[in-house]
Amino acid sequence: MHIMSWLWSPFLVAQIILVLFLGKYNTAGLDAVMWTGWAIWSISVVFGFVPIFHFKMKGDVPRGKSYVHTTKMVVTGLYAIVRHPQYTAGILFSIALILISQDLVVILLGVIMIPILYVDIIMADRYELAKFGDDYARYMEQVPGTNFILGIFRLLKRQPGSHASRGKNS
Repeated sequence: MHIMSWLWSPFLVAQIILVLFLGKYNTAGLDAVMWTGWAIWSISVVFGFVPIFHFKMKGDVPRGKSYVHTTKMVVTGLYAIVRHPQYTAGILFSIALILISQDLVVILLGVIMIPILYVDIIMADRYELAKFGDDYARYMEQVPGTNFILGIFRLLKRQPGSHASRGKNS
């Protein structure tokens, strides 16, 4: 969909090849860092795959089309936490590979890839603004692009009956 993915994807693929196939694994011997990487990887899997099914169920995707061809804005599930869960997955996956490998080349690939991916996110937001207009602009104000920790706090704040949503006088 966005030209930037042609730029950042090879860096992620190179990280994967280096870590999983060429043995750039825990090169500094920092086991706690490596296990933190595996934990982040597992979170990235959720952010990467859940949207595929959620878009198909909630996005009014035309029959026979890919899940990315939504005709309706989806703002529930992971999309209530972050606007771009699959980009979030890419960032988390790259960070996970850095922590798992602890290798300078893998780190450099991630340092190059992640900013390019952020430019892609900006382009995706522009595309969605053109497609969905003011509804998407309001959504952007409520839901962060990739910061899922902030997104969880904001979601809890928006929930009816939550302490944060009742205001100061409650």
